[in-house]
Amino acid sequence: MVQSGQSVGCQAGLIESFSHRAMAQHNLFAALRAAFPAELDTTAVETDSGLNYSWRDLDRATAMVANLLQSLDLPAGSRIAAHTEKSVEAMVLYLATLRAGYVYLPLNTAYQSTEVEYFIGNAEPAVVVCASRNFGWVSKIAFKAGTQYVFTLDEDRTGSLLERAAMHSDVHTVAPRQADDLAAIVYTSGTTGRSKGAMLSHGNLLSNARVLKDYWGWKADDVLIHALPIFHVHGLFVAIHGALLNGSKMVWMAKFDPKTVLSHLPKATVFMGVPTLYVRLLAEAGLTPESSRNMRLFVAGSAPLLLETFKEWTARTGHTILERYGMSETVMLTSNPYTADARFQAQSERRGATVGFPLPGVDLRVAGDDDAPLAVGEIGGIQVRGPNVFSGYWRMPEKTAEEFTADGYFRTGDVGQVDTRGYVHIVGRSKDLIISGGYNVYPAEIEGYINELPGVAESALVGVPHPDFGEVGVAVVIAKPGVQPQPGAIVAALKTQLANFKIPKHCVLVSELPRNAMGKVQKNLLRAQYQALFS
Repeated sequence: MVQSGQSVGCQAGLIESFSHRAMAQHNLFAALRAAFPAELDTTAVETDSGLNYSWRDLDRATAMVANLLQSLDLPAGSRIAAHTEKSVEAMVLYLATLRAGYVYLPLNTAYQSTEVEYFIGNAEPAVVVCASRNFGWVSKIAFKAGTQYVFTLDEDRTGSLLERAAMHSDVHTVAPRQADDLAAIVYTSGTTGRSKGAMLSHGNLLSNARVLKDYWGWKADDVLIHALPIFHVHGLFVAIHGALLNGSKMVWMAKFDPKTVLSHLPKATVFMGVPTLYVRLLAEAGLTPESSRNMRLFVAGSAPLLLETFKEWTARTGHTILERYGMSETVMLTSNPYTADARFQAQSERRGATVGFPLPGVDLRVAGDDDAPLAVGEIGGIQVRGPNVFSGYWRMPEKTAEEFTADGYFRTGDVGQVDTRGYVHIVGRSKDLIISGGYNVYPAEIEGYINELPGVAESALVGVPHPDFGEVGVAVVIAKPGVQPQPGAIVAALKTQLANFKIPKHCVLVSELPRNAMGKVQKNLLRAQYQALFS
């Protein structure tokens, strides 16, 4: 499907006519394609290996893969599962799936056989695409689950998917879709239990992309450094949709490398990352105001950003990170402001340790156990509704019903509060709530105090069973390099700042915290590790 060399092109052919847009106006791909620049031979994607893909390349490549998929005569609504490494061709597969009107199912390549067996068995994809090195075991699982076709796709632009697609036309009519038609199924990260498939529609994804384009002030000459994985909401939807919907070039990194990012900063304007990426960039001496002089926006999300990281980034670069909040089930929900604008509540300050304000079109409330809204400043469950909120969990109608209120709000499972200025603060997950001696203990609050103590790099607080209190907190702490804070001293310091019921009953130093692929601490593993501590 592709030719080798510095300019990555597809077979010659006519550019698709978009006179059919009216009938396909709700297909997300149609909106993204309509935003391509008029000059299709300019660069759309520049890779860290020196390849350049034009907008014409993306148009032709997605057409060819879409034609391949449609030639398979798959049932309507078929799922296309991708267990592939990050590559531009993997992005093409995603876009082609949308274009052909099927449902995309991204799978993390870190998933092993037991996990992949669950996802494929649950979603029952008609097509599975995997790396050649995994074909043996993945195809065995797929065919056993009833999958009709298994193709391969590798990072070096090889594989049976591309070979088969090369036989098809590079002209394709976008499949018409309604706004509520399913576009993707994203399985939740599973930090607190078995993953659930969040069903996202074309309307969910497009509405959110359009809001973020406006809210984050995307400009005509923006260039995005894409250093995130593409099996998750942040890299697959927020980053890719943002660049494509704005007709902006992407600098594409197969894997994050801080030195490579720094080398590209002078020719870019937007960077999106999880907190871990910012920490690693801060460890580079080359991160300076000069190296980031052309940058317009740094966005962080997918996991909590430590206030220390937030402050250090500003001191080192002169830029203030914009932190936002989203979920697999909702895409983006809130954001710190890009700039002052009356439409967006007029606040212009990006505040650390907050996730900003509800995005336009998003209704957000903090509610009690009875779903009644709480007063400003009170802590409760965060509930949301809006055009970006998913329709439910794949093949889990009972679970879906449990997670929505009678008046249509989705219970996010996050605990938080809204302050007097309207900023949203995430306190923790409801499943992480510790009830000790009848008192509610919110881990994020305690972690905030621990993280400010001398010598502490990061911490996690989990609840474990206790014979007297029912449940108590255990603080798991990572020390800064070259420092060895004493667990007893950490607990003693907390006693001078917090009520006694909030004080961890045990503190332990570790070298690292267990995390999922997006950098979120897997507290379920920590709870399991320390659950017998007081038995």
